[in-house]
Amino acid sequence: MKNFMVYGSYGYTGNLIVEQAVKAGFKPLLAGRDKSQLRAQAEKFNLEYRAFSIEDAAALDSALMEVDAVLHCAGPFVLTFRQMAEACIRTKRHYVDISGEIEGFEALAAMSEDAKHAGIMLLPGGGFDVVPSDCLIAHVAEKLVGATHIELYIKSIGSGVSRGTARSGIENSHRAGRIRRDGKIVSVPNVWDTKYIDFGRGPSRLVSMGWGDVSTAYHSTGIPNVTVYMGFPTAMVNMMRLTRFVGPILYTRTARDFIKWLIGKFLAPGPSRKQNENGMSLLIAEVTDGKQTIRAKLKTPEAYYLTALTSVEIMKHILDGDYKAGFQTPSKVYGVDFILQFKNVERMDL
Repeated sequence: MKNFMVYGSYGYTGNLIVEQAVKAGFKPLLAGRDKSQLRAQAEKFNLEYRAFSIEDAAALDSALMEVDAVLHCAGPFVLTFRQMAEACIRTKRHYVDISGEIEGFEALAAMSEDAKHAGIMLLPGGGFDVVPSDCLIAHVAEKLVGATHIELYIKSIGSGVSRGTARSGIENSHRAGRIRRDGKIVSVPNVWDTKYIDFGRGPSRLVSMGWGDVSTAYHSTGIPNVTVYMGFPTAMVNMMRLTRFVGPILYTRTARDFIKWLIGKFLAPGPSRKQNENGMSLLIAEVTDGKQTIRAKLKTPEAYYLTALTSVEIMKHILDGDYKAGFQTPSKVYGVDFILQFKNVERMDL
């Protein structure tokens, strides 16, 4: 029987993914650095596990040889994606992650030819970032050939932030915001722009941010200008503005590691089960050619819960032989309607 490995399986999102995989009838191989957490998780789900550091190339290759693909869940991904992707190319195993980090997307895109030669797929962004947004963007782009600009608006309702997401944010907080202009990713100040967008419940304030679609939307559509806006609480927006001035301090490994330790000490692992079940996300994608504008809206379940659904479904497709070799985005390999198969997902043309 074909199978996949979940590396970082005992993290907040990794555990949701393992639960969903078992529910779907899979017996994924659990993996990560912490043997005690892996053992407990493996006993709970009656699964096998392998404990090793991603820096241990021999152990990593050995574990990959037991499976057909890996679902990489160990962030911050800027510190881990390359080791895993290079191992997948060496061992000819498919790579999927749940990252939203632009650096990883672009680096993996540059590895596309190596992946093609190995006959494997590299698909980063297999979760909330970027499956729903990528499918929505590609949907509106299909309706306006020759579009030159994309704007994506995202708002979460009734959710929260996991420790892993917060740690990834700290790992990347010294970097400026990013947008894509004329095909190139460029740096702008954090909270570079603000917009008020009505998702159907009155205007919401959104701020620009370097979301993963700044990278992937271009690969999916060829549209050269991309800006992403997201809603945050006022306190978080103020903190993002503050990084314009203190960001350089976070270049030091000591500072970043200390803040990530504080996150682990005082922040809850992630949204509660009730938030997973009742939360939702709203997205609007807009493309224009300067004369005409096409917009569509997407409603999805809570982001972390949706990540478990989409990533496990992608692994199912891969194990069934449904993949394209090389670097891919969700909409390129599985189509703009891939997101619509999941319960409580609704798309509306505006």
